[in-house]
Amino acid sequence: MLSSLLNSSKPLAVVTCGPASAPIDSVRRITNFATGEIGTLLSLALQEAGWDVVCLRGEGSTFLVPDGIDVRAFSTNDSLSALFQGLPAAPNAIFHAAALCDFQVASIEGGAGMKKIPTRDGALTLHLEPAPKILPRLREWFPVAFIVGWKYELDGDRAAALEKGAAQIRECRTNACVVNGAAYGEGFGILLPNGSLREIEDKSRLAAALVAQPPAAT
Repeated sequence: MLSSLLNSSKPLAVVTCGPASAPIDSVRRITNFATGEIGTLLSLALQEAGWDVVCLRGEGSTFLVPDGIDVRAFSTNDSLSALFQGLPAAPNAIFHAAALCDFQVASIEGGAGMKKIPTRDGALTLHLEPAPKILPRLREWFPVAFIVGWKYELDGDRAAALEKGAAQIRECRTNACVVNGAAYGEGFGILLPNGSLREIEDKSRLAAALVAQPPAAT
């Protein structure tokens, strides 16, 4: 389907969802908990609204794969970056809901260099470093795309979560930020650059509200 998008008159939306991982050895990894549910619901809602959709989905996703959608799997932050740069057409809209790794393994004390580190060697010490982020680079890659980021916050209160969402919009030059998590409270908030906030009750309504956000592509 991807090749057909080059000749399609429909606008193209890219949805990222699910977790990324950072390898420890060939069989173990650090990852985030994310099911890919929001990405599935959003992909299907966009398709129903007349968009061509590419869903870039973490390999660890457990929610149902969106039927009839072009789904491409990624594992690490870097592999997702490669999928973005391999798109055959510039997307009109990007919804970056994936739970990417904030940290990756920089070095290992004990068992380093082994494909599968044996437990008989005893304790390991992992030294982590910040992992490369995707969202801050999307505006560089796709200057005219409508870009929505996510801010999932557990610590602090709603005001602090919304401020972090506003900072993300400023720093990453996105068009909106979805804020949620324990700090935000129940439901979701769609935060815009002008500070306005739309409160959404659940995931299905969030998908419908996000589909209505990008301007019509010409």
